[in-house]
Amino acid sequence: MTAVKAKERPAVGRLLQYWRQVRRMSQLALATEARVTPRHVSFVESGRASPSREMVLTLASTLDLPLRDRNQLLLAAGYAPLYRDTDLDQPAMDPVRAAIDRVLAQHEPYPAVVLSRHWDVLRTNESAAALFGWLLGPAAGAANVLTLMFDPRGLRPHVANWPDVAQALVQRVHREAVGGVPDPRTTALLEEVLTAPGVPERWRAPDFTADLLPVVPVEFAKDDRSLRYFSMVTTVGTPQDIAAQEIRLECFFPTDDPTAAHRW
Repeated sequence: MTAVKAKERPAVGRLLQYWRQVRRMSQLALATEARVTPRHVSFVESGRASPSREMVLTLASTLDLPLRDRNQLLLAAGYAPLYRDTDLDQPAMDPVRAAIDRVLAQHEPYPAVVLSRHWDVLRTNESAAALFGWLLGPAAGAANVLTLMFDPRGLRPHVANWPDVAQALVQRVHREAVGGVPDPRTTALLEEVLTAPGVPERWRAPDFTADLLPVVPVEFAKDDRSLRYFSMVTTVGTPQDIAAQEIRLECFFPTDDPTAAHRW
């Protein structure tokens, strides 16, 4: 039997090989951890064997794929997706939404926001709404943090240390992109911000060798007032829904006494 050419391989084989390479695993390492034979992994990747639904899920779990990408792997193998993608406002998400609302409320008087995987602001606490209102005026409201940070009419003019914050943000998006199948909207967002005025050409490529600070604080400044924060990101543990896995709760903490004492 002749070998199957790469372009003729089933999508599941190409995706499996892609993820194995992303995770820097050999076929032997993946097979050992998944408790299958290296021959079977090789045959699935080459298209000489069609994996069962259970095998697809076993390999996806071993590779620690995000739920969205597990569904994609299932579809590529000809099976129905397993994981739902439920809107945060749906009744099924009541426990998640209630937990988020409690964290937002408990984090007062400091800002906290809920972001989608595309950096859209889904929810804020009162302090975050006040912060955005102070910085953006009538333009405050539902927005995208990534584009706002690079928009000359958005947050950019009010971030005193913008070059440091923007570079860290771009590198964060680059690092996240490495761990997943390219997403068209995220790719478009990244391209949009990288072509904004004043963005250095060197930011277009990820820099995984740069020394990273423990945190990159952001300094908001307007009307002779400065507020300095760093952020911590929380995700949902043991999610079984795509939306639950992808939401991020970002809480801002003060880095100096004047910011800690500030009240809106």
